[in-house]
Amino acid sequence: MSDITDYWTAPPDRMVHGGMGQCDITVLQPPFDVDVHNLPANAPARAREFARTFGTVEEVYEDLGVRAANEVPYPAERTDLDVILAGAWGNVLGISDPALADSGDDTPLLYEVGRLRERYPDARIVGRVDFDRGESHTEDIVWLPDGAMFHASGWPGIGPCELTGDPHAVAAALGITDRTLQDIDVDLDADPEEVEWAPFVSLALGSADPWPWSQPEVSVFRVRHTQTHTRRMERLFIPGD
Repeated sequence: MSDITDYWTAPPDRMVHGGMGQCDITVLQPPFDVDVHNLPANAPARAREFARTFGTVEEVYEDLGVRAANEVPYPAERTDLDVILAGAWGNVLGISDPALADSGDDTPLLYEVGRLRERYPDARIVGRVDFDRGESHTEDIVWLPDGAMFHASGWPGIGPCELTGDPHAVAAALGITDRTLQDIDVDLDADPEEVEWAPFVSLALGSADPWPWSQPEVSVFRVRHTQTHTRRMERLFIPGD
């Protein structure tokens, strides 16, 4: 059996510093106007294949069963960072992975969504990451089949936020009205660091968003992340090692 600790220098029981809120990517393939509760149940074999081919993962090491989609693991020890969630519900694919977290040194979410867009060019791809180490660093992205894209990475309310793409173009392509933006308290013309972007990007999924719910179920896997992602997680979650 493989040893998933190959790339770690910290022991499995080392305490993790910092925590996560959302840390997920959803791939919504046509048709887009679906309700996740009406989709087929999670297909474990497809979910495992999606996890196995995800850019942060080198090997799916162990199947840990299933859990509700909204039961995202909260890492307490280093070994918890090897656990990811993946789901395949008909035309919706999803993954939640702590390797997507960042504190501003990189943009792992943007990179992985770019890879997925090459694989699923007709999909609407949405990603949301919230890493908290006293203050929250967020990374949010929407990438649409017609090429419209929006990505924000930064420290909402306290620090700089790097904005790429065009949130106005994304809103127009999705038919998002000014009234809807007012309802979620998002001003697309405000300074980027003054905006909580996750509610905006969530509009791209609508009722197809699997992550807020106790249904559907997701598959839980213990994985070996790639060496690059393992080293970055170690610097992020276990500073000083």
